[in-house]
Amino acid sequence: MVAMLSKLLVSLLLIKLASSSSVDGHDFTYNGFRGVNLSLNGVAAITPDGLLRLTNTSLHQIGRAFYSVPVRFKNSSDGDPFSFSTTFVFAIVPAGDPDLSGHGIAFVISPLNNLPGAHPSQYLGLFNLTNNGNSSNHIVAVEFDTIINPEFNDINNNHVGIDINGLSSIKSSPASYFNNKNGEFNNISLKSGKPIQAWIEYSSIEKQLNITISPIDVLKPIRPLVSSIVNLSSDIFNEMYVGFSSSTGSMLTSHYILGWSFKINGQATPLNLSTLPILPQLPHQSEKKRMSEKKWMVLAIGLPLFIIFILIAISIGVYKVRKKIKFAEILEDWELEYGPQRFFYKDLFIATNGFSEKELLGVGGFGRVYRGVLPTSGIEVAVKKISHESRQGMKEFIAEIASIGRIRHKNLVRLLGYCRRKGELLLVYDFMPNGSLDKMIFDHSKSVLQWNNRFQIIKGVASGLVYLHEDWVQVVLHRDIKASNVLLDHDLNGMLGDFGLARLYDRGTDPQTTHIVGTFGYIAPELARTGKATMSTDVFAFGIFMLEVACGRRPISSRAMLVEEPILIDLVLECLKRETILEAADPKLGGDYVVEEMEMVLKLGLLCSHPLATSRPTIRQVVEILDGEDSIPELCPDSFDSSVFGVGHDEGFEDLVILFPSLDAQSFVSGGR
Repeated sequence: MVAMLSKLLVSLLLIKLASSSSVDGHDFTYNGFRGVNLSLNGVAAITPDGLLRLTNTSLHQIGRAFYSVPVRFKNSSDGDPFSFSTTFVFAIVPAGDPDLSGHGIAFVISPLNNLPGAHPSQYLGLFNLTNNGNSSNHIVAVEFDTIINPEFNDINNNHVGIDINGLSSIKSSPASYFNNKNGEFNNISLKSGKPIQAWIEYSSIEKQLNITISPIDVLKPIRPLVSSIVNLSSDIFNEMYVGFSSSTGSMLTSHYILGWSFKINGQATPLNLSTLPILPQLPHQSEKKRMSEKKWMVLAIGLPLFIIFILIAISIGVYKVRKKIKFAEILEDWELEYGPQRFFYKDLFIATNGFSEKELLGVGGFGRVYRGVLPTSGIEVAVKKISHESRQGMKEFIAEIASIGRIRHKNLVRLLGYCRRKGELLLVYDFMPNGSLDKMIFDHSKSVLQWNNRFQIIKGVASGLVYLHEDWVQVVLHRDIKASNVLLDHDLNGMLGDFGLARLYDRGTDPQTTHIVGTFGYIAPELARTGKATMSTDVFAFGIFMLEVACGRRPISSRAMLVEEPILIDLVLECLKRETILEAADPKLGGDYVVEEMEMVLKLGLLCSHPLATSRPTIRQVVEILDGEDSIPELCPDSFDSSVFGVGHDEGFEDLVILFPSLDAQSFVSGGR
């Protein structure tokens, strides 16, 4: 009898110890939250149905829910945090139009479970204007955000990001999930009002944080959406609270958690999705459902008449569409002489799959560019659609396009031809598989473009520009030289492209352009004042281009419009004055460049972008310096007097800034061509 009692006591003790381990917060699973003891603050509440509702439709409110006790994440303050895994199902439900949704939701690891002083709206109830970004916060969060906040460098209004001590994500991706069947990422709307499952996993050994999402009816994707190497040792204390935070702004939105599982040093227990509570239907959703039922009833009653009506409508529509297609293109007598350069709209429509968004390569100040495969030849092309409503000057414009189409040089993208349809003009170019140079330099998700490639690209573009200015039968002014208009072929050779703004004129004559055309940040001071493009204004833009490639910075950053941050040419000038010009080199290169080449490019870029046109070299002189056939003149920083935009104050730039205050490296045209 005593032995049996001893065994019973031991069993009860083991059960008690196991229960205590679970309560310690290292492993828990909630398939719904009815009767669960969570630490709630703000407007957060557990509904009678077992939903964890972080926010209701109140404006500018915070809702948080944390596991009731802190979780032990590591054994010592200077040690590495344990691996952990969590999965949960959430839903962001707009009260009205999903396009007018409020802010998102965040999974949070925090030293506190109340976060005093945090603000609602874009701060998600985690930070405020003063402490956002402070390393002393010790907050790790994963945001599922539905608002684009430029102050946090958000990539769009539907993204997932990793936040360490602030809301400027160290890495983020547009919301999507990997389709295990076709091997592609499918878009998913975070604010659809439908349940979405998320998995967050951290490996202590690899120091890697993975975030995966998918619709609730899709199995866990085999590839994460966001993956980042991040060492959390200094950001996580021995014990931390885990939970969720959200907030509302001026739009009515509710945030829900349907189920939650968490585990330290192991895989979180899968949720039983079939037992999760059901989201409530909002009034506008119920009304929509009733309206849908009425529509189906009317359709079922009137189906025979409806089918007859549809057949008649289709017959009339086919007749009108055929007639419209037959006469859609504009073709005037004078265009017959440019026959070889003209494409049929139908061929370009087929080539680009109807100008599908999947074929979109980019959007610029003058139009959208699509990838296409010509149905007749199978050649890959890039098709640019631009608006050209004015009929005045169209004949001259087409003549120039046809003439430029005859230009052939190894560092110039071939303009194959054009097509005209209603108010649209379509320009057809060779397709460049490696895209534009600016993406290679500024897109942090891509590998760093090495200096030897950058130097060869600069030399190649300069060679192409010499051909345009001096070696072709007419002088061609490109008028829009910049990194985004330099395309890269299979071997990363630089090809100057986008002749949509180019003008040409006979040698020995004066160009008659009188309108400011180009991209803000690359426009020479005298062009801003007179509107007259010259070979020297092209050289000015090429100088800015060289600095842009060498420094890995845009001519004018978005921050420079808001705070006193030096523009690119001022930064390089300041380094020149301090005799430390190499400090302006792109830090992403890590010093891996030929010092003589880098110094030459930086100084030559300054010389080409000199405020005084008479102080700039010709493009042929630039090529000779780049090829080592000539040396760069000694630069005197004082000869610049002030930055390009300082000089521009007296020459028209102040007016440009007033007229276009939000234009950061965006193309614009004042008037016509």
